[in-house]
Amino acid sequence: MTTTHVLSLPFRKSTQLSLSRALQQYISEKYDQHPDMFRHDLDTIDSLRRDAINVREPHPSGIKKLQTYAAQLLWIGGKFPIDVGADFTWYPALGYHTEHPLVQNNLKYELMNVLYNLAALYSQLAMASNRNSTEGLKTAASWFSHAAGVLTHIKTQVLPELRMPNPPDDMDEATLESLTQLFLAEAQECYWQKAVMDGYKDASIAKLAARVSDLYNEAGEAAMRSEAISSAWIHHMSAKHHHFAAAAQFRAANDCLERKQYGEEIARLRDALACVNEGLKETRGGYLSKAVVQDLQSLKRRLEEDLKRAEMDNDRVYLHIVPPKTELKRLDRANMAVARVPPQVAKPYEFLGDNSSEFGPALFTKLVPFAVHVAVSIYEERRDRLVNNSIISELESMTSQLHEILSSLNLPGSLQALEKPLGLPGTLVQHADEIRQADALYRLQQGFADIDKLCNSDLAIFEEGRSLLLAEEEEDSRLRLKYGTERWNRPQSRQDPSPNGGAKLWRQAQDIEGYFGSSTASDQVVREKFNAVKDTLAILAGSDRTIMDSIPNSRRTDIPESLKPALGRLRSAYNDVQRLESRRRKRVESLRARSRADDIKPDILVEAARLERAYPTTAIATAHFEDFFEKRLDRLYESELEAVERDKQEQDKIVQEVRRANKEFEAQKRQVDRAGGGNGEREKALQKLDAAYYKYKEIVSNVEVGRKFYNDLSQIVEQWRGLVRGWVSERRRDARSLEEEINMPPLSSLNMHHQPSFSYQQHQHQPPPPPPPQIPFPEPIQAHQPIVEQAHIQSWADNVPQQQPKPVAPGVWAPNMGINFGSAGGGQGQQQQQQQEQGQQGPVNATWDPSQGIRFG
Repeated sequence: MTTTHVLSLPFRKSTQLSLSRALQQYISEKYDQHPDMFRHDLDTIDSLRRDAINVREPHPSGIKKLQTYAAQLLWIGGKFPIDVGADFTWYPALGYHTEHPLVQNNLKYELMNVLYNLAALYSQLAMASNRNSTEGLKTAASWFSHAAGVLTHIKTQVLPELRMPNPPDDMDEATLESLTQLFLAEAQECYWQKAVMDGYKDASIAKLAARVSDLYNEAGEAAMRSEAISSAWIHHMSAKHHHFAAAAQFRAANDCLERKQYGEEIARLRDALACVNEGLKETRGGYLSKAVVQDLQSLKRRLEEDLKRAEMDNDRVYLHIVPPKTELKRLDRANMAVARVPPQVAKPYEFLGDNSSEFGPALFTKLVPFAVHVAVSIYEERRDRLVNNSIISELESMTSQLHEILSSLNLPGSLQALEKPLGLPGTLVQHADEIRQADALYRLQQGFADIDKLCNSDLAIFEEGRSLLLAEEEEDSRLRLKYGTERWNRPQSRQDPSPNGGAKLWRQAQDIEGYFGSSTASDQVVREKFNAVKDTLAILAGSDRTIMDSIPNSRRTDIPESLKPALGRLRSAYNDVQRLESRRRKRVESLRARSRADDIKPDILVEAARLERAYPTTAIATAHFEDFFEKRLDRLYESELEAVERDKQEQDKIVQEVRRANKEFEAQKRQVDRAGGGNGEREKALQKLDAAYYKYKEIVSNVEVGRKFYNDLSQIVEQWRGLVRGWVSERRRDARSLEEEINMPPLSSLNMHHQPSFSYQQHQHQPPPPPPPQIPFPEPIQAHQPIVEQAHIQSWADNVPQQQPKPVAPGVWAPNMGINFGSAGGGQGQQQQQQQEQGQQGPVNATWDPSQGIRFG
């Protein structure tokens, strides 16, 4: 038991850590800047942390140390990611695991601990203040208000960004809420005490005390939801709640006396006495400090005296009706305590600047903020998606459609068969050279092998995760069947609604299974394409002689005069197609080169500097660059999107011209074929080789898409498997805990100790007897005369059948002896004792005789 009236928050303790080493390593690995540029800043951040974690005494000098380090942590949070690579170790300040530290690679966790210690320092400064003077009370109230403000800031600003599924017990939402209300209650108590010292009116003091009681009650209710706040603190809050409820009613009763409302005065005094008695119940177990117990006892004595005086005066003189408690007006509240967040905590950037600023210059100002690096990655991803999906992919799709149309028209095979009746056409020779140089068959087979390898790897990871889910589901079902659904009352595996629980994981498993199904079907389609043209590609990959042997020569080497005009028009239209394709290839190559050369870093650094100047108190986030991204993408690539639309329109016109020219050409060619000299076999052979080449280009594109798909899927399934492992481990721990709880013996079977039939202690805790009726105008009572209340104490044996007593040793109590408190003269109790000493037996009256008085010893 301590001797203090109020509580303060102890410090959280940490171990030494070289934060500069982690920052230096991260800069060298992730940034384009050399760590030596920031040598002074790295040394400074270590010095600030060392000063902050060594604040152990309630001295005002520690405030600036903690505030400065917290401000710099918040500032560098915009320069570095939250998991910068430093393992921060902190020991809890409250709870039952203060010797077990929690280690986290989390800058927000470090910031939260520093601010927590700042709140602890404020509370300890308040506790150390001289609360025997009005100025000291004002100072203490201010410190408590600042402690509550910092805790509120932690709960609303830091805790939501902590990115920890389970924050420390003494820093979770319930604990922070309880501590906030506790310090507000203690601040309000200081204002109440100052009002008492300054001689305020009883009505005003009652309002202040009522608010103190409310705040202690709110603190206690939140503490019941906390795993860290001890029973002693909860008893303290409850006792204080009842104490100030009684104090409020006491002051209200004094106000009623002043206003001559004697009946209401008595009602409020009775309620105050009941509140004090409730508060005194918290003294059991020795949880409360001596000061709190003495305050309660002192208040109780004063209330009993005033109540006795008020009841006597009202019964003798005033004869006012005493209203029941339900008819009493609820006391008004006067709130003075407010959670005040220090400006150094709420707006720390305003205290960072040049050397003359309170916190000194901000660290790592020349380091590009981490949000800028993320923004660069976001821009590059959007740019590549725009260029590849909206422009290049659209152009390639249009070209593929064009080739399908030409293939359906048997072009360019029909032209090549007439224009080159012998040997190999020039375009075919170019295609064959490209196939040979690319080693087309080996390239495609190696691509399929890579896809199979990636697919099997992804599938193995997925199967491992799914096996874990199935095993956990089987274990849960077995235990549910063993213990029954009433006792095994946790959610089923597929219905666990937690953020990364079974419901989400099983749904993701179905999605991933769908990905594998669709990708496998797509892979099969691509393989079928390859199998259809594999033999033809083998011919193209061979020598020119091999190709010539596969193409029959035409039976006539000259072009009929009647066919030349139609042939010329078709050749002209087909040349337009080739020119369109050539322009597209050059545009795609140029666009890819421009995309690779599109370095946004210099421009985004300029934009980041502008944002820092315009909004110095706001940390830079990726969302701040959205407008910048949109304008830049529009400026660089909007013209290419418009060109795609123009290409589409031009292709439609060219296709119409090719169809018209080919229709005329086919009509003329059929007349020539009827006259003899057709070259249909050579035409088909050339068309087959040409179609195989374009099919090869399409398959190469499909293989690259498949390889990228499985690489992306690998990241998805690995992340999913990690979540599955964590969830399954947590479920198994929960299952063991629940099984142990189910297998515990019921409390009814535990015999902690043998309780005797009757004890004097039990009798002491019985409700006190009702007060004696007031006697009008009683005779004065002398101080030496005892006051005896007529009360009937029922024997423990009134309803018990009589039993034959057994001989007992002298001085040992037995049930047949009754309860003997002693008497002034040799009364009945003494006679009973003499009878027992003489061995007499028989029924004994165990009822106390009031005429014998009360004797202790």
